[in-house]
Amino acid sequence: MSKHIVFYILMFITTSFWAQMHEVGFFIGGGNYIGDIGNETYINPNQLGGGILYKRNINTRIALRAAFTRLSLSANDADSENAIRQLRNYSFTNTINELGIGMEFNYFNYDITYSEESHTPYLLFEIVAFNYNVVSAEVSPNNYEYKSKTSFAIPIGIGYKAKLFDKFAVAAEIKARYTFVDNLDYNNSSIQRLKFGNPDSNDWYVFSGVSLVYSFGRPSCYIPPTY
Repeated sequence: MSKHIVFYILMFITTSFWAQMHEVGFFIGGGNYIGDIGNETYINPNQLGGGILYKRNINTRIALRAAFTRLSLSANDADSENAIRQLRNYSFTNTINELGIGMEFNYFNYDITYSEESHTPYLLFEIVAFNYNVVSAEVSPNNYEYKSKTSFAIPIGIGYKAKLFDKFAVAAEIKARYTFVDNLDYNNSSIQRLKFGNPDSNDWYVFSGVSLVYSFGRPSCYIPPTY
């Protein structure tokens, strides 16, 4: 029994050792906001965004990742189908700088060195810290003072990745972020004009895009040991 345990431990260590392939790349796409202003469509990229990405494949099913994203968020009540929002006619633009770390869970085994394992859908779970602007004071009517603020979000995403050629791979991804704030749209309960919407509903934002990564490191994402 103990020999079997040792065997499986050694097999796990060996496969994990060979599984450590790295990926670096960039991504580009669009972002959209979900909240108290504008269109209420969940996936509606209307502002350009992008960033850089690093992944470390633990095995053929799991990859750790870190990404920096910069995107703009914009919404206009004129684009809403809600008559009350159209009459109110508010709009805003904000900029998000985001750092996220998390894990990808591949639905199929993924290894670009084997054609039969060179593509898969995946789930993405992350923890995100992001920086954005808020209204801090009203200097004069319709003239505001702004400051930078940092908060956190819990994202969940889905994607599909595939080998492009050689050591390059591409992916398409949609990530929704639930934030713990209600002022991405400059909502401010202490300023009458900026006091609007549902105070019990926090803002969301979504990023939809494509990425290109280059793989390097060990010869493959996973090499089964031979005994």
